[in-house]
Amino acid sequence: MSLVNTVFRSKKSPLTKIRILKNLKKIRHFSISALVHQKNDEHIMHVFDRNTKSLQRERAASAQDANLYDYLKDEIGYRLADRVFDIKRKFKLAADIGCSRGYFSKHISPKCIEELILCDMNRFNLDSVQVQKGIKVKKQVLDEEHIEFEPNSLDLVISSLSLHWVNDLPNAFKQILKSLKEDGVLLAAVFGGDTLYELRSSLQLAELERRGGISPHISPFTEVRDIGNLLTRAGFTMLTIDTDEIVVNYPTLFELMWDLKGMAESNAAINRSLHLHRETQFAAAAIYQQLYGKTDPETGKTTIPATFQIINMLGWKPHPKQPKPLERGTGEVSLKDLYKLDEIIKEVKKIKSDDEQKN
Repeated sequence: MSLVNTVFRSKKSPLTKIRILKNLKKIRHFSISALVHQKNDEHIMHVFDRNTKSLQRERAASAQDANLYDYLKDEIGYRLADRVFDIKRKFKLAADIGCSRGYFSKHISPKCIEELILCDMNRFNLDSVQVQKGIKVKKQVLDEEHIEFEPNSLDLVISSLSLHWVNDLPNAFKQILKSLKEDGVLLAAVFGGDTLYELRSSLQLAELERRGGISPHISPFTEVRDIGNLLTRAGFTMLTIDTDEIVVNYPTLFELMWDLKGMAESNAAINRSLHLHRETQFAAAAIYQQLYGKTDPETGKTTIPATFQIINMLGWKPHPKQPKPLERGTGEVSLKDLYKLDEIIKEVKKIKSDDEQKN
């Protein structure tokens, strides 16, 4: 009997297994809603082991083939740099928090930034960062858990795929806001709750069948609604939050897990399970292939997709000259009339043209 067929061999009925799959989709990510709605900010929910994360990053940065695992983070860094370019302003002083191997800095143009402070908890990463000519560079060893800059000193703060490992995210946002000048900008990207849901479901099903229980093998991620609440509570205004989904195809589960290790994105949660049994790994690989696998009709090769959800956030430090929303009740168009929006726009243009002719 093949491994695929033996994975679901248990006393559970088919109907029970269907219910398990549905429930796994509901619990596949960890939400920090409890942290967001905490009234007492002194009580911090310590989810991640920062020492473990530091060791993982150091190991990944010192690997001889480190550049092989840059493809995902390099793409996100490029997209963040493109978003900075969309802001029609040249920033005098910017800080890249958790710069890693320079996934953002290598793409940013000197037309956008005059001086850039590269911050990372690993000195080896700082030594290997590349920046385009024309940008003044400062390097600073800094842990994202303890963000310290001079108050009102920065025009722009960038963070590309590093803040999702911070335990005290509310305080991190407050410190960033404090360091920004009025009308300063925070632009960041973090992994969202739907990241690696295929891997999470496969591991949970495999452990449920083989070990009789579920252990957390993938670190928790935050949700879009939580990011918005945290930024608002920190004091940011004019928020823009959106998500991207990047799907990467791998030959099997094992190549995916190997690349996650090379990216320094391995599980660093405090209550993580340190050992994944070999039997469970093979069962998870078979389940992954069975539930999500795809076959190329031309080549006949099978691959498995891995989804990475990216939450992009942009927030501004308040400034008196920033545009403000109108007071409630001042709207002239009802939402129920949106279906005839074209007619409303034509009528407004006609009224304006008549007023101009009179003047």
